[in-house]
Amino acid sequence: MLYLDHAATSPVRPEVLEAMRPYLTDVFGNPSSHHTAGEAAAAALDGARRRVAAVLGMRASEVIFTSGGTESNNLALKGIMLGGLERDPSRRAVITTPIEHESILEAADHLRRFHDVQVTRLPVDGHGAVSPDDLTAALDGSQVAPALVSFGHANNEVGTVQDAAGLIAVAGTHGVPVHVDAVQSAGWLPLSGLGADAVSIAGHKLGAPKGVGALGVRSRVPLEPLLHGGGQERGRRSGTENVAGAVALATALELAEAEREQLAARIGAATVEFIERVLDAVPQAALTGSPDHRLPNLASFTFAGTSGEAVLLELERRGVVSSSGSACAAGSDEPSPVLLAIGIPPETAQTSVRFTFGRAPLPDGASAQLAALVAASVGAVLAA
Repeated sequence: MLYLDHAATSPVRPEVLEAMRPYLTDVFGNPSSHHTAGEAAAAALDGARRRVAAVLGMRASEVIFTSGGTESNNLALKGIMLGGLERDPSRRAVITTPIEHESILEAADHLRRFHDVQVTRLPVDGHGAVSPDDLTAALDGSQVAPALVSFGHANNEVGTVQDAAGLIAVAGTHGVPVHVDAVQSAGWLPLSGLGADAVSIAGHKLGAPKGVGALGVRSRVPLEPLLHGGGQERGRRSGTENVAGAVALATALELAEAEREQLAARIGAATVEFIERVLDAVPQAALTGSPDHRLPNLASFTFAGTSGEAVLLELERRGVVSSSGSACAAGSDEPSPVLLAIGIPPETAQTSVRFTFGRAPLPDGASAQLAALVAASVGAVLAA
């Protein structure tokens, strides 16, 4: 089986398993306990926090361990928004885009419904890119003072990478904090130089187990916790910390960062070749997302006249596992909101298939063989 759905999740790396093993066995203390066992766990937690902070380009005190990307995004939007409202009640607007992960869009909608927050969704172009000029216009034209700008570093469905530096610079001139969802980009794009005020990551995209993530938040940004209780994570996320998960996340993130440049170049070249071969071999294929500014491991297509789900089944029958888009929307009969937002008609959006590569090197000729399997699968669906 060839697994090409790494945007949904990746296997746990052996090095990560070994790193976390002691904290699932011998070093089992509660890091909040003031005895030898607890202090050993606390030391491991502090070390993991420093390691994650180093990759994010933040202070260790600014890293909050969470249960994953969804919690990190919720904490960023709700926590920063509500923390800002307490400091300045006039700032009750959030700016985002229509192509974000559901955890951002639903969190923004929650703020709108329960806290009377104005939500603005910036337009995107046909590739899913946001223009800094449009952000400038939204900030200048907002009748309600914004408290936060939130966008994904790279889209999880079409792979388009945003002009993060340009967007962050615009928000900075207006004094508005920026949250960047880096769940898909971590390990593929540099994070330390982003200059964002808050950054979300998730372990299971990097080779750590599911159920652990982190949110880095600059100390100058007010943050209201979502979970209250024992005051862990400096009072910003109560609950006994997942020490083994934190060590796993730190290890996976460090490994990914160390490999990032070479891996992105190698996998990026294979992905470009695969895209070119699919477009040549399948007349019905159209690439979605930016052809130039995209994640190096993601290729997404629509196949006009087919059913995306039917193509997926044919591919799996031939030993290739891929997806039709975000795993969080799996099972939905509705066309992808991301594809609709970039101007793809509903009937075409339902033909989408996404391929996401992992760390493993592809053998020589793999791109050609894979493109042939895609062509055969699309042909079988069209002939049915």
